[in-house]
Amino acid sequence: MESKKKILVTGGAGFIGSNLIEQLVKDSGNELYSLDNYSTGSKANHISGATYIEGDTRDIGELVKIKPDLVFHLGEYSRVEKSFEDMDLVWRSNKDGTFAVIEFCRANGAKLVYAGSSTKFGDGGLGRDQSPYAWTKASNTELVKNYGNWFGLEYAITYFYNVYGPREISTGGFATVVGIFKEKRKEGMPITVVSPGTQTRIFTHVDDIVRGLILVGEKGDGDGYGLGANEEYSILDIAKMFGGEIEILPPRAGNRMTSTIDLSRSRDELGWQAEKSIRNHIEEFLASV
Repeated sequence: MESKKKILVTGGAGFIGSNLIEQLVKDSGNELYSLDNYSTGSKANHISGATYIEGDTRDIGELVKIKPDLVFHLGEYSRVEKSFEDMDLVWRSNKDGTFAVIEFCRANGAKLVYAGSSTKFGDGGLGRDQSPYAWTKASNTELVKNYGNWFGLEYAITYFYNVYGPREISTGGFATVVGIFKEKRKEGMPITVVSPGTQTRIFTHVDDIVRGLILVGEKGDGDGYGLGANEEYSILDIAKMFGGEIEILPPRAGNRMTSTIDLSRSRDELGWQAEKSIRNHIEEFLASV
């Protein structure tokens, strides 16, 4: 009997990780594992058929007893503005934790799919140094690539663009923009937009992200797999789609003004493109509330 493909997802109880596991577990040839410390993930996001391990990525070598074929590393600190308040946590998660994951992959001969951050491409490349979050993510992509050169680590690096959809976080410091706007709209409160509101973003449905991740896991090699929609909107444009009153908040550090996306590798090598539209998603949401 052919052995199953062992796949580990760090952050597997989180927003993107749980949606990824939900798709991967449908393939009977896969054996799914999650490592999550539940700082932002939830046991309500557990998917039947996967095995869940609780703990920090820093301790991956002690906690994960299997020898995976493929590791999707999604379990990092993931907010720009809030990272200024949480430097210790950002370092533990995004530097110590990611180093441990890379070493784990090297020791076990596993392919690593690393979720880089599109923040480093913002504002003409200046985005990488605009926040603790952006810098740690950008420097981690360099570390992953160097491990490929130094030690022959098999890897692929992806870049997400403002993911939205089922299981997104809608309250608290780690809430997504779309999640926050939905919550405000449901409560009948003004939608809050950080000044100036003209900062542009690319919004991508989690289903499209998951399709891309699976393709990158199967066929991706090296850096540069952008996963994002083709449309770009200002934050104020998105707020207006929700309707109602809009309240402008003071500017925040680390809030880049532009996004830059390169879809060439995802499109040309993997045949991937985003299929879902943020405008349609908001219209469907408004029809349901």
